[in-house]
Amino acid sequence: MTEQEQGFVVRDRRASGGSDTTPQPAATAKQTPSDSPSLAETSHQDHPLPVTFSSFVISLGSSSLMLMGEQLDPRQGALPVNLPQAKEIIDLLSVLEEKTKGNLTSEEQTVLRDMLYALRMKYVTLASPK
Repeated sequence: MTEQEQGFVVRDRRASGGSDTTPQPAATAKQTPSDSPSLAETSHQDHPLPVTFSSFVISLGSSSLMLMGEQLDPRQGALPVNLPQAKEIIDLLSVLEEKTKGNLTSEEQTVLRDMLYALRMKYVTLASPK
């Protein structure tokens, strides 16, 4: 007989309440890259808070501010300004505002409206000739 490669043994203890009284068939396999946790699973562990509409808007707004050279962290170095990409995010938020009209809570509406106002004012300030 040929010698078989040994992998790892998997025992599912969920059904038995944590005790391992019934021997489960051993699964032998080699771990492949697809067996490793996905990026979504890893980032979910890093950010346990649920994503809400307001947090989504704030995330997009923060990205746009950074693209306009805003330092959100004082320890961070100066960021290069990319006005076309910042405007793209502002336009995306504008479409989101139009498409969600009448479907948002008053808090979500306020967050979106205020974020768009702040982003537009900063963009106009940076884009206007000096």
